Amino acid sequence: MRVLVTGARGQVGSEIVAELDRRNDGRNAKARIDVVGAGHEELDIAKRDSVHALVRTFVPDVIIHPAAFTAVDACETEVDRAFSVNFLGTRYLAEAAVSIGAHLCYLSTDYVFDGTLDRPYLEWDDPNPQSVYGRSKLAGERACDASSTIIRTSWVCGQQGANMLKTILRLVGQSDGPLRFVNDQHGCPSFAKDLAPTVIDLALTRQRGIFHVTNQGPTTWFDFAQAIVGYAGADARRVEPIATAELIPPRPAKRPMNSVLENAVLKASGLALLPDWHESAEQLVRQLRG
Repeated sequence: MRVLVTGARGQVGSEIVAELDRRNDGRNAKARIDVVGAGHEELDIAKRDSVHALVRTFVPDVIIHPAAFTAVDACETEVDRAFSVNFLGTRYLAEAAVSIGAHLCYLSTDYVFDGTLDRPYLEWDDPNPQSVYGRSKLAGERACDASSTIIRTSWVCGQQGANMLKTILRLVGQSDGPLRFVNDQHGCPSFAKDLAPTVIDLALTRQRGIFHVTNQGPTTWFDFAQAIVGYAGADARRVEPIATAELIPPRPAKRPMNSVLENAVLKASGLALLPDWHESAEQLVRQLRG
């Protein structure tokens, strides 16, 4: 079994590579998974020739593709880059996968939805992205072959890269003043270390179609920030709720007000769900603070 992982030094990609390495521990040579983790330095997915060359050289059985341009606000002005990476990069990987009979697993986002529903989003709900980032990721979904695995996740946090949990910890350490977070955006935090095993299981078993995979329990950024501040040993009362409309300056990219993803297909398939986000958040805070 050979597995190619894109974005191997990112939040999710690094955890996928680490989990694959853990699964190789103690296995005999015949049962081992041969893993190539490709970061941007090894693979610019926006270059078709580079993608096809790497895939033809390594000849993976499975390609797990979390690499993306995820700077949501920057995507609003760097439109060409967003679509080059998130759409064309995925299209090139999908082409290359089909050419050698490999299975593609693509990680997508809650931002493919407009956030107007008054219930959690199901895998078969119609997408309607409101940002460049969301549109480029949806284009990536549609570039995948029909046999591919598409995993939508949301509010990702991990040890690598930038994320909201790290931002909250940084703000806590900068001053003793109030911290203001929006209380009208609803979603499900997802932790890269929890996400990685499920991504791998779905990819290696070549599950086709769309899966929503998040940690369990919806929340708001305000409630999430209160929890993180508390786990850091600071006074959670410092966190104050505001409305998205009160953000100064306003964010360039429109966020879905409700992006809670129901993990309906996982449940219907009898597959294990990720744990409650509180437990994972507390563990990550402890890890980041040493």
